[in-house]
Amino acid sequence: MLNYRINMKKEILLSCSLCLGLWAHAGHIDVDRFRYAGPYPVQCPLLVDSVDVNSNAWAAESLLKTPLSFKTVEAGAMMYKKDLSQAPQQGYALHLMGFGVENTRFGKARLTVGGIKNYQLYVDGKQAEAGKDLSFEPGTHEMVLKYLTAPEETSIPDITLDSGQDGVFSLHSGDSRMYTLADAMHGRKCAGIQLSPDGKYLMAVYRTSLKGGKSVTEYCVRELAEGRVVARRQEALGWMPRSGKFYYVRQGVDGRQFVVVDPSTGAEEVLADNLPEGNFSVSPQEDYLLYTLTQEGPKERKEIYEVIDPDDRQPGWRNRSYVAKYDLETGVMQPLTFGYKNVWAADISSDGQSVLLMVQNHRMGGRPTTSFSLYKLNVQTLEADTLVEDDGFISAACFSPDARQVLVTGSPEALGGVGKNVREGQIPSMVDNQLFLMDVDGRKVTPLTRTFNPNVRSAAWSTADRRIYFTAENKDCYSLYQLDPESGRITQLDVPEEMVFSFSLAENSPLMAFYGESASNSHRLYTLNLKNSKVKLQEDLSRELLKEVELGKCEAWNFVNSRGDTICGRYYLPPHFDADKKYPMIVYYYGGCSPTSRNFDTLYPFHAYAALGYVVYVVEPSGATGFGQEFSARHVNTFGDYVANDIIEGTRKFAAGHPFVNGKKIGCLGASYGGFMTQYLQTRTDIFAAAISHAGISDHTSYWGEGYWGYSYSEVSGAHSYPWKNKELFVDHSPLYNADKIHTPLLFLHGSADTNVPVGESIQMYTALKLLGRETALVVVDGQDHHILDYQKRILWQNTIFAWFAKWLQDDPLWWNTMYSPKTL
Repeated sequence: MLNYRINMKKEILLSCSLCLGLWAHAGHIDVDRFRYAGPYPVQCPLLVDSVDVNSNAWAAESLLKTPLSFKTVEAGAMMYKKDLSQAPQQGYALHLMGFGVENTRFGKARLTVGGIKNYQLYVDGKQAEAGKDLSFEPGTHEMVLKYLTAPEETSIPDITLDSGQDGVFSLHSGDSRMYTLADAMHGRKCAGIQLSPDGKYLMAVYRTSLKGGKSVTEYCVRELAEGRVVARRQEALGWMPRSGKFYYVRQGVDGRQFVVVDPSTGAEEVLADNLPEGNFSVSPQEDYLLYTLTQEGPKERKEIYEVIDPDDRQPGWRNRSYVAKYDLETGVMQPLTFGYKNVWAADISSDGQSVLLMVQNHRMGGRPTTSFSLYKLNVQTLEADTLVEDDGFISAACFSPDARQVLVTGSPEALGGVGKNVREGQIPSMVDNQLFLMDVDGRKVTPLTRTFNPNVRSAAWSTADRRIYFTAENKDCYSLYQLDPESGRITQLDVPEEMVFSFSLAENSPLMAFYGESASNSHRLYTLNLKNSKVKLQEDLSRELLKEVELGKCEAWNFVNSRGDTICGRYYLPPHFDADKKYPMIVYYYGGCSPTSRNFDTLYPFHAYAALGYVVYVVEPSGATGFGQEFSARHVNTFGDYVANDIIEGTRKFAAGHPFVNGKKIGCLGASYGGFMTQYLQTRTDIFAAAISHAGISDHTSYWGEGYWGYSYSEVSGAHSYPWKNKELFVDHSPLYNADKIHTPLLFLHGSADTNVPVGESIQMYTALKLLGRETALVVVDGQDHHILDYQKRILWQNTIFAWFAKWLQDDPLWWNTMYSPKTL
């Protein structure tokens, strides 16, 4: 472990601003211990001429340009400056000195190098200029000094760091480092898994996010018995359902080729040339491909055009999908459906004879405005049986292994409402998904999850053991379940991760593969033996992603609200937490129809907030799915009432029950519906010292009509309610009409191209607060939609959040003023 001697000098602060580049020397650090690598002898080249092509004479300092790998200094010996008594070199030599600097707040500092003449300074791998003002975002920064000594020279560098901020910078003295935004944005993660039919091979999709914004996708096939990788490819891969070979599509001389590969030998075979474009699934008997194709709709002039439906504003809305069958032997493409409605295949029976078709119907004037019909189609005769007709509450379906039953996913109101389990007068949440079992012959429907509280996400029927497996939102987790379709019994499977994102079942083997993460670790891949329930870790991607990273603790914390409900939540503590200190706190929520799940990888990396010295409290207020139908139904036609009460009550109780929280320095943050909640909360309470609303709704009436999904989302949150029918809900619950009650410093963040919640929602609320003379700011991210996904813009967006909280919760405006310098207009 590094042992640095830090000499902090305190002097009277100069009255001039740091922005003028004048330093107050409140913090001074001498670097007296470091990692050293060298000396590396370098020689003067043969001087065949007195000058080079640019008429410059050779100079010794040009030897500094000699490439050296900084990996050597990372493993270099640790020594004190006083022990670096360099013996005189016989010739020129290069040396490397490495050390770390850590700051949990944004800071500015100068690195000064003395005692030597020829050197280069690198900060986080990039060359920097010594003696100049450098800005440091919070994190653990690696510094490397590369310097040159001349023959007989024994000079030793003298390195100092000076900052105008007392106690912000320290020499990194341990093997661990902070978790930062860079950790959240970079690295190799899983994007999908699929077992071979016999369960011998696991295919995993990896997406590696690189510094600079690019990403690389790779498909990897691994033999499970020995862990041997048999294939790595950039092309998309999939398994043939019967033979156990994998396939991919490549461009051949005469067109696209459908190629299958034997994973045991690597032998390839072309099954089809001139393969049509489009997405497809391979039939269970491997005799045809089932395509979902798109027919383009009628075009309009670009310069002036008619909107024929509220959804017609969405690009591609006029296009329609249809289903076709491509025969692998003959190359014949047979359309299976025709019409103006969207059609797609939900499943193929195990014998390949039947297809479940979902048909979408758009209708204005009723709730919901989109309905679905479910058909069983014989792919040979094209005869269709109608299983479900015009039901607006179903969403997915799959066959049982013998195709005598169909597993239907839908909300509680689906299939005549047989799955409803709410109080009298309540309307269920349309996004609280349930499972239903339908007999194909008699059309009898059995609700399987009516009294089951978790919210179903995805389901599959195993042919190996005839059980149904599914994932579901279980409070703030994604849990994995087994369902016996005969008895109706549901069993939660005991797996290591809190968040199971995806799973795959082997067709002919009692084996499952899945991947997930938890609140304090990233992706891990597993297999699960369905006979003995044994779980085996196959790959730990989190180990490399979090190498040397130190995280604070994440603990569950629930409370009982004034209505007698248990409200779930959790909190994150800073690394090196000291219970005797007082910490500012950030409260995060969504408040809409879904919980804030225990994801590690998220656009709001809670551990990164905690690393900056905050306690982070995440609350799961009333109205979220995953807690039962009655709980989620509280989201409908309340527009924030239950939610606001739970957030305020939870924040007060958490602060009162945890003495390490500074009750006067609590901030809050939410996005989308959570952005609305941020605004709404400030009209209801003064407990927050700072607030941030990203893409928040300020006026339910304008959002209802302007957002792409405004009116259709209101079918969920405001069932049967409309602005002209329920002024109390749409107007009185809109923050804009209560703007004069807000006194909290409130930051609005919004993408300029947001089609979900248009940027005007932030603009009008910002305008109102400016007219009222309240503390507020508006930052617009150009060209971004509802989520800020552009690499550089995401960094600036996230740093804006950090800077606003630093200004108001840590009384440190430097970061904010650096990003948004004060202006007088």
